[in-house]
Amino acid sequence: MSKRKRRSFTTEFKHEAACLVVDQGYTYPEACRSLDLTPTALRCWVKQLREERGGVTPKSKAMTPEQKRIQELEMRVNRLEREKAILKKATALLMSDELERTHL
Repeated sequence: MSKRKRRSFTTEFKHEAACLVVDQGYTYPEACRSLDLTPTALRCWVKQLREERGGVTPKSKAMTPEQKRIQELEMRVNRLEREKAILKKATALLMSDELERTHL
């Protein structure tokens, strides 16, 4: 009994594979045979593609350009919020130091 090696796929490949089912009318078995995929993987990708097109931002890497952009913007917002919190703390620290020096 040979064990199948776990393969990894790019988000572009996943998107194209899911589009075969969603947009081009392939059945799951047809798409799986043509791309040498397991049905489980393809079903996950199709589900994710349908959800993304419905406006749901995935927890994993996005497939659609719109959801990719949303993920990039969410990461940027998170980084900016962390930077803002750091600056707020630094400002408070500098202000307290300044107050101590003026009262000496």
